[in-house]
Amino acid sequence: MLTVNCLSLFLWILLDEGLLTPLESLSPRSSAHTGSDNIIELSGDGIPKLQRVRRGWIWNQFFVLEEYMGSEPQYVGKLHSDLDNGDGSVTYTLLGQGAGSIFTIDEITGDIHAIKSLDREEKSYYVLRAQAVDTETGRPVEPESEFIIKVQDINDNEPKFLDGPYVADVPEMSPAGSFVVQITATDADDPTYGNSARVVYSILQGQPYFSVDPKTGVIRTALANMDREVKEEYQVIIQAKDMGGQMGGLAGTTMVNITLTDVNDNPPRFAKNVFHLKVPESTTVASEIGRIKANDADIGKNADIDYSIVPGDGLNVFGIISNKTTQEGIISLKKPLDYENKKSYIFKVDAVDPHPDEHFQSMGPFKDTATVKITVLDVDEPPIFSRPFYIMDVYEDTNVGSIIGAVTAQDSDVSNSPVRYSIDENTDQERYFTIDEIDGTIATNDALDREDISQYNISVVARKVSNPDLVSKVPVTIQVLDVNEYAPEFSVPYETMMCENAKTGQIIMTISAEDKDMPPTTPQFHFRLSPEAATNPNFTIHDNGNNTAGILPKRNGYSRRQLELYFLPVVVSDSGYPVQSSTNTLTIRVCGCDVDGTILSCNVEAIFLPVGLSTEALIAILLCIIILLVIVVLFVALRRQRKKEICMTSKEDIRDNVISYDDEGGGEEDTQAFDISTLRKPDLIEDVQLRRDVKPESHHPQRQTIIIQNHTDIRDFIDQRVQENDADPSAPPYDSLVTYAYEGNCSIAESLSSLDSVPTDTDQDYDYLTNWGPRFKKLADLYSPEKTNSQQSNTERQ
Repeated sequence: MLTVNCLSLFLWILLDEGLLTPLESLSPRSSAHTGSDNIIELSGDGIPKLQRVRRGWIWNQFFVLEEYMGSEPQYVGKLHSDLDNGDGSVTYTLLGQGAGSIFTIDEITGDIHAIKSLDREEKSYYVLRAQAVDTETGRPVEPESEFIIKVQDINDNEPKFLDGPYVADVPEMSPAGSFVVQITATDADDPTYGNSARVVYSILQGQPYFSVDPKTGVIRTALANMDREVKEEYQVIIQAKDMGGQMGGLAGTTMVNITLTDVNDNPPRFAKNVFHLKVPESTTVASEIGRIKANDADIGKNADIDYSIVPGDGLNVFGIISNKTTQEGIISLKKPLDYENKKSYIFKVDAVDPHPDEHFQSMGPFKDTATVKITVLDVDEPPIFSRPFYIMDVYEDTNVGSIIGAVTAQDSDVSNSPVRYSIDENTDQERYFTIDEIDGTIATNDALDREDISQYNISVVARKVSNPDLVSKVPVTIQVLDVNEYAPEFSVPYETMMCENAKTGQIIMTISAEDKDMPPTTPQFHFRLSPEAATNPNFTIHDNGNNTAGILPKRNGYSRRQLELYFLPVVVSDSGYPVQSSTNTLTIRVCGCDVDGTILSCNVEAIFLPVGLSTEALIAILLCIIILLVIVVLFVALRRQRKKEICMTSKEDIRDNVISYDDEGGGEEDTQAFDISTLRKPDLIEDVQLRRDVKPESHHPQRQTIIIQNHTDIRDFIDQRVQENDADPSAPPYDSLVTYAYEGNCSIAESLSSLDSVPTDTDQDYDYLTNWGPRFKKLADLYSPEKTNSQQSNTERQ
């Protein structure tokens, strides 16, 4: 391709009379334009005919300085086409990034200017496009061309530590030159242009302990064996300067906080050589009796100290452990102290560093030793029992007052005071036991029953006579031993079922027994038939020897139609002393089974039902019977209800008003009921009341109040009431129910109301009352014609 281009260029120079113009390569973009000067034509004989290309772009290298502060726009460069003759026939346009807003172009001359100050750190270059256009036709005379304007850097950014401030640490006692940390500063200026971004590091604060590498920013120790216990924290200030550190360069700083970490370079040391402790002899075992401490200048794990007692006087009596928080040695008591036996102890304690560092072994052993002197103080102690606890046994039938054991306590002090005993009431509230306060013997105070309480746990208190406030307690367990007093019995009421086709020797049931007495470890129950059943031809019993027994038939074939239930008396005896036994009855029911021995029916209904009638059929029959019974009960209840409605109940008394709705009726005035209580209880006093069935405008005399004394003849009473109503001139023609009855409900005479009576007594015939029986004899006498006539004559006389 290069050869073809060179040959074309050589031919073009020859044909153009030596005129040389910059050419663009023959690219597809160039061939896209029209015009005879941009087309390669061929001659008739096929030889390419080359013509001069009349176009070309000429411009300078385009750069613009950042942060330009001049008063005039900054000149960038010039665009020019070889088709531009300088007569204004060609104009230039500018397109792309910043065109018009940042960069402008002179349409005639093609000069480009920057009208704004640019920052390379924001944008380092701009891509634009230039176009040459014919002024008259408005058509492009050159293809659109793309170019770049680069922003030239100046040193306007100082180095910055983006990760600062820094925190670092280095072990104490490290050699000089030990690595601490590396820091990095960044400069936003162009690293490819000049020294604007070339950074050099230096230390402003932190000498002579630390140093920094000027190029890499690595901080190292400058002194050897820096001791944390002397100084732990350091603040180092590092500077980063651009322009290679030269004058005029920009600089930035940061702080580095460096901590010396601890190493185990200090042994433990006791503050004093001898520790004095005083301990009362009453101190309990495992109690803390004192503390000692060795100091270690290290921290954390390096400050751990292990304490130990050197074998000697107090090794077996005292112990020591290390407190990891306070680094103290805690001395505790391993055995009880006794002032009377030993009054003081002297022993040594070692404090050892458990994590020694081999780098510092040359500094000497990492441990220290101190002496501990312990003085035992005398204390008036409570009595001490001879045992920590007591266990005593007693039989449940022991007589009240029997001694079952004794406890012993003594004063261990030099005074050797006497001891008195008592039982803690809170542990024996029912007072089953007593104790002798001098010799400590325990006796029963009540009858004991192992079946109620099998074990008693009491506490015995011992007090010194010289100091009763000093007490000690000991637990006493009293076990109540069993006496064979209960006979064994069946575990449950046994009732077994046996097939009719049971075979001889076949076990039909296994039985067991239980006893309220304490069971021994060996089998204790024995089973046999009672003497009266020993010759039983039907069943026998086999003792299995393990507290169970089996029931076996003695013959083949049983019929439940002949005998359905068998009762087998079994004697159960125990192996205690004395031997206890009881007779228990076992019920055996004969059942119908299939050939496999599965029970099909085992109740009474099978005896009465025909062969082949199933249980479901029986249930259906029972349901029918129950339904019939319910129907009968309902029918009887309905009959009684109807009969009850016929008879007048107490609530349906005839005193209820008969309300008439005739035009001549009294309306609501007829709703007043009459009190019949006077007839039913003659001893009550009737209040005087006005009849409410009288017209309101009429004035009528009040009825005379009649007082009926107890045992007043009912005949006279009814006679008075009849006269009162018949003689009342204010009685209206309204229907009103007046009750004279006294014989009670459901009377065969029915109602005696005057509603059905004739207006006058003379028109009424009362002879029929004599036909009602002896009960109405008196009433018939009252209403006989003779009585009526006599009443009328008396009325006429008046």
